[in-house]
Amino acid sequence: MADECFTHPRLAAIHDALDSDRSDLDAYVRMAEEFGARRVLDVGCGTGVFALRLARRGLEVTGVDPAEASLAVARTKPGAQQVSWIHGDATALPPLRADLATMTANVAQAVTDPPAWRETLRGIHAALRPGGRLVFETRDPARRAWEEWTRERSYTVTEVPGVGAVESWVELTGVDGPLVSFRWTYGFAADGTVLTSDSTLRFRERAQVAADLSACGYVLEDVRDAPDRPGRELVFVASASRRA
Repeated sequence: MADECFTHPRLAAIHDALDSDRSDLDAYVRMAEEFGARRVLDVGCGTGVFALRLARRGLEVTGVDPAEASLAVARTKPGAQQVSWIHGDATALPPLRADLATMTANVAQAVTDPPAWRETLRGIHAALRPGGRLVFETRDPARRAWEEWTRERSYTVTEVPGVGAVESWVELTGVDGPLVSFRWTYGFAADGTVLTSDSTLRFRERAQVAADLSACGYVLEDVRDAPDRPGRELVFVASASRRA
């Protein structure tokens, strides 16, 4: 299940405005070029920012997401008809024979249940052509990013066109081993509405990710540093080189 910030229509509608700096996607665009990808599967596509960016470059893109409210936003954007949108998750995909599959931002960590994570990896594997690649990022647990998730560090006020001023901040709500939970709060100045979104991420060790990939039929090709967060995130590149 997706979190409220993606499933609530009012929150999905302001998501892009509150997360306007998507320079993190530049590295994924470069990797699509590096691997010569023509067909791309964007898992957890959300409001379609990355999928549409690739489609504008002439790639054949399929975006899948469990949050209908986010997909509804994606479908209203210019060029949306160039992308195939799927409401669902990666465990039940059509045979796409994609060259590249991506999970940007928090997508990989948001799949917190180990069996569901392995089913996700297997589902993506089945949607890739032989030799196709899966690329995703995950935060390095050793950096303990959650210690910075406080109201004091995250509080912002964003002026959203057609909506007005929106306050937002994040607060840590719990740490249970590799599971880290937090709550985003959104305050709408126009009518005083306050909405919250609770989330949990799994912080996987590098060795665990490598073992999961191997168990699901991938060959790990590379582990790179995330250019936008050097030393804080790992980017995994794996090929679907054998049967899952």
